[in-house]
Amino acid sequence: MLRIFDEKLNGFLFVVIFPFLLFFMSYYGFESSYVKLKSMEKAPNFMFSSVYAYRVIPNFLMVHVTDMLDFVVNNYLHSLKSFLLKNGTIFYHSIFLINSFFFVLASIILNLILKLKPTEILLNAKIRSMVHLLAVFFMIIVQYVPTNCDSIAVFFYVLGILFTLKYYDQRRTADFIFLCITIFISTFVRETACLNISFFAAIFINFKRIKTGNFKYLKEITFLVLSFVLPYIGLKLMITQDTSFFEGIYIKKNFTSPFNLAGLFFGFLGLYFTFRLCDDDGKSILKKYLFFSLPYLGMITLVGLFWEARLFLPLILSGVIVAFHQFKNMYTV
Repeated sequence: MLRIFDEKLNGFLFVVIFPFLLFFMSYYGFESSYVKLKSMEKAPNFMFSSVYAYRVIPNFLMVHVTDMLDFVVNNYLHSLKSFLLKNGTIFYHSIFLINSFFFVLASIILNLILKLKPTEILLNAKIRSMVHLLAVFFMIIVQYVPTNCDSIAVFFYVLGILFTLKYYDQRRTADFIFLCITIFISTFVRETACLNISFFAAIFINFKRIKTGNFKYLKEITFLVLSFVLPYIGLKLMITQDTSFFEGIYIKKNFTSPFNLAGLFFGFLGLYFTFRLCDDDGKSILKKYLFFSLPYLGMITLVGLFWEARLFLPLILSGVIVAFHQFKNMYTV
């Protein structure tokens, strides 16, 4: 009994407490030079009058958590108010609370994924902990561009991966339905919800069988696409903006700015690093995943900034997960 308690305590400390402390340090140990979020008194107007307006769930939480925290501080935490304001505005603290909550949830889901049919090397709990820690560091290091949606988006993305892998291993309809629901909800967070479709397709689609007329699993992918497209179109129809799809074209900046080039190389080397960790099955899946992710990669090249390395995070996390999951029966699906 004592040993079981000790294992659970160590797991809690490593999966929840330690990642939270690292995340806390990233928000309060140093200040981002990219986004002056720490000094903002309230949400900037562009959050509600640009493409960010379609990120309904993060914006809703941002507004209401800020109001709630402001009420709590002014009515119940008078003695701490001056200390809190010295280290950021109420708005900044609310963003930290939201992001840290979903970051911890993402860490928990990631731990479950690494325990789900792991490769032989990951059967060693110490090595599994180090792989988990590596993924956590990737999640934290990109927080030099703090936003109100990235941690939420990452949580839903890894949750979608968990349901995808469970469906792959067990073929339970319930897992597929949960995946569809996850994609549907996460579309109200950020457009990266579409990458869950890419991950599913990378695992289940066999190009050789498609050439012979075997279109197995295309029906499932159609349901996933609808789970993304329907809420996406609904958002565009309900929330009309002058900048419906992007704020500007940044392709020239991406290949001329040293900062953007550094971000590009970070993403490339991160993917290359995870690719080297994969066996032959994993490498095949990652190649297909990148192929199905080409629309996403094309969009961040055109309208995103490579220096915002957070844009590459879902791809890198996918590489880590694929590298340490068993796909021995991938050609029999």
